[in-house]
Amino acid sequence: MKFDILTLFPEMFEPLYKSIIGRAIRSNKININIVNIRDFSKNKHKKVDDTPYGGGAGMVIKPDVVYDAFMSVVKKDAKIIYVSPQGKVLNQKMVEELSKEEHIIFLCGHYEGIDQRVLDEIKCEEISIGDYIVTGGEIPTMVLVDAISRYKEGVLKKEAIQEESFSNGLLEYPHYTRPEIFKNRKIPQVLLSGHHENIKKWRREEAIKNTYEKRPELLKEVNLTKEDIEYLEKIK
Repeated sequence: MKFDILTLFPEMFEPLYKSIIGRAIRSNKININIVNIRDFSKNKHKKVDDTPYGGGAGMVIKPDVVYDAFMSVVKKDAKIIYVSPQGKVLNQKMVEELSKEEHIIFLCGHYEGIDQRVLDEIKCEEISIGDYIVTGGEIPTMVLVDAISRYKEGVLKKEAIQEESFSNGLLEYPHYTRPEIFKNRKIPQVLLSGHHENIKKWRREEAIKNTYEKRPELLKEVNLTKEDIEYLEKIK
């Protein structure tokens, strides 16, 4: 999978080259190409923005520099995403669908945004990471790249992905490791039993309990078994 990222601040993407995503890049599971929109400015001072027509606070990124940057990377069948607070709010289902793409182009806005004409011209899909505002599109783009990359084959073990929060509609069960006792808190006995079926049952019940206590609205979308429903009734 290839990600092209159009941004005014390439240096902000350094964290992507660390940890799991960095390892995926080094092993050629994914490819990230950072494009500096400022490189396409025809202004001798590399100016890329101007005051908004109609007045108002802030500056607007000019359409011509964005379009030229876009044309330098676009290819047939590329998915084009503009990270914007006006877009559809990201969820796990969207992440899994996006992970099936082979080429995604991300456009990062900044300041007061990007001239609407170029957004209409390149026909991008708008995606938001939540109903709040951040300074620019760089951090939301990193969130999307990280979330999508984890679903590409070979980046993570399939078992790890299948048991994560939201993957099966539920929040994940709690995890424990050594020491066996911490601040007088003991590891749940079932995890020390070696009985795999009992452990599996406990994890399922804990996932249901976690979801009920923290995000009960998610349970409406989950296909619960008879045993799940009985356990849910028990803890209510």
